[in-house]
Amino acid sequence: MAQGIKRLGMPIAALFGLALVGLVGTSWFLNRDALQRAVEAQIRAVTGLELVVNGPIDVSVFPGSYVSFHNVGLKGADTIGPALQVDVLTANLRLLPLLLRRFEIADVMMLRPHIHVVRDGAGESNWTPFVETIAKAMTPGAENQVSFSEIRIQDGELNYQDGTNNISEQLGDIDLSLAWPSISRSFAATGQFDWRGERVDGSISASDFVALLSGDRSGLKARLASAPLKVAFDGTVANRTSLMMEGVATMDSPSLRNALRWMGQAPPGGGGGFGRFALKARANVVGGSVALTNVNVELDGNVAEGVMTYANNGRQTLQATLAAGNLDFTPYISTFRLLASGQRDWNRQLFDLSSLSSTDLDMRLSAAKVTVGPSKLGRTAFGANLRGGALALSVGEAQMYGGIAKGSFAIARSDAVADVRAQFQFTDVDLQACASELFGINKLSGRGNLNVSLTASGSSPFGLASSLDGTATLNGHDGAIAGFNVEQLLKRLEKRPLSGGGNFRSGSTPYDNLSISVKFADGVATADDIHVESPTAKITLTGTASVPSREYDLKGVASLTSASAGGNGFDLPFVIQGPWDDPLIFPDPESLIRRSPASAPLLDAVKDRKTRDAVRSVIERFTGGGAARPAAAPDAAAGAPGGAPAASAENAKSN
Repeated sequence: MAQGIKRLGMPIAALFGLALVGLVGTSWFLNRDALQRAVEAQIRAVTGLELVVNGPIDVSVFPGSYVSFHNVGLKGADTIGPALQVDVLTANLRLLPLLLRRFEIADVMMLRPHIHVVRDGAGESNWTPFVETIAKAMTPGAENQVSFSEIRIQDGELNYQDGTNNISEQLGDIDLSLAWPSISRSFAATGQFDWRGERVDGSISASDFVALLSGDRSGLKARLASAPLKVAFDGTVANRTSLMMEGVATMDSPSLRNALRWMGQAPPGGGGGFGRFALKARANVVGGSVALTNVNVELDGNVAEGVMTYANNGRQTLQATLAAGNLDFTPYISTFRLLASGQRDWNRQLFDLSSLSSTDLDMRLSAAKVTVGPSKLGRTAFGANLRGGALALSVGEAQMYGGIAKGSFAIARSDAVADVRAQFQFTDVDLQACASELFGINKLSGRGNLNVSLTASGSSPFGLASSLDGTATLNGHDGAIAGFNVEQLLKRLEKRPLSGGGNFRSGSTPYDNLSISVKFADGVATADDIHVESPTAKITLTGTASVPSREYDLKGVASLTSASAGGNGFDLPFVIQGPWDDPLIFPDPESLIRRSPASAPLLDAVKDRKTRDAVRSVIERFTGGGAARPAAAPDAAAGAPGGAPAASAENAKSN
């Protein structure tokens, strides 16, 4: 066997030697002009493009078989300037045909090509004639059908310009490998490129490349992957009169906000939400419109299903009808604060309204559960409409605060000013949760109905609070007002009017019925009709509340509805002043003085006004029920004739 292998190896070695000698001889006697013409003819036959060589030509047969053209332009026969310029175009030759003095291209490599694509107002580009020429050259039955297997692009650059839509894009450092259809009709391209500072890895394959170039229907698979966004499509494409695509589309991004910014779209205002994003749907593309069915979309952990449409005909428009199980809107309002850090002052930071003018939106959304900050909603159906810088939100019905909520909320942009209009109806809701979350009032409990109709205009939450206009009505039942117990207080003061006011701000006042009617004008709420009724007591209130400063200035009367021992009912005027979350409540001191058997005659006996005020000031110091008086008042009282201070103090102690 060893002898046989030795005898067989000698002829093989001789054959390789003859091939080597033939290659060397071919390189000596090769007609380089004929080789150049043959390569140019094959490139023209395959691509339909003419070579315009402006630099030197390198020809090599051994050890590598190739032809390199420097400073090359490729253009169509009917065009003047080249749309593709290449620093070095190298055509690698097939070895066996070369030994037989036939020149056939195996593959082509383009080093530093510069591709220019210009689109006109009619939708045509400077590459349209080239594509038509390539399609004719590759049509079955065409003359001189010659092909090669691969075209490689290294360190390329593409410039795209669309003057009609004012779009200019540039792709750099392009490294692509194009599997040119030499035997089958399929086409594939894989590679990488730089776009807007990110490296993009992509691939595309067409099942029928000739049909794709001709605008006929062809299978298409495409994938683009980058750090901000991943996109994939698997379906069919056609482009007879307009682009038509149908198939399954998927998108995935770790941050939708960053992805939109990378694609040149203005992200929503604020810095909250629009993070993790994923979408999978059946897509139908016609021109600039995209219809998505069987949509499964995820955003910031919220998952929904439904249908969506997107159009970009000069202005972006998004329409959607989606249904979800649980939705959490907290990330989208986390950066929007009505109150400043002090919790008593409105936030004065200016609104960012830029996102209201970039896109038109029409959305219908329903969910089994909705979370908005601390608020928990049950089954909810609402809509959002954004058009021309005006946003309108409508709540058809929401299970909220243990009851039902309906209403609408609208924002219209005027330069940097937001015009806001809100109308809401809350039916049979938990007043403690409703008042606390909506108005920051935590002293009220019970159940009731609330109707709100408000308008405001401003560039910040403080500006809105300062310009607030509208009305609000509240009807409650079976609840309580925390801060004081009216019944116990009135009964105690009925017996001992000057017993002191240290316990005015303790306990709670239960009620059977509560009625509040408020009108807003320029940030001031005026209450003309406030009634609180219980079986044993009644409270009426009038006055104002400043929305910008969040303070009360109210006066009222508390009454015992049942007289003791057949006597007359006891009425106590009182005042509520101070911040919303911790107001001061104190009774009218003159009323208490007049109800005291010992002090009332004393007050009537003092006819001089200054002396009467001084006496009352001293009594207030004992009762603790009045506002602070100037320090000079006790001294003036001390100088009153007849020893009035001592007498009043003695009477106060006895009462």
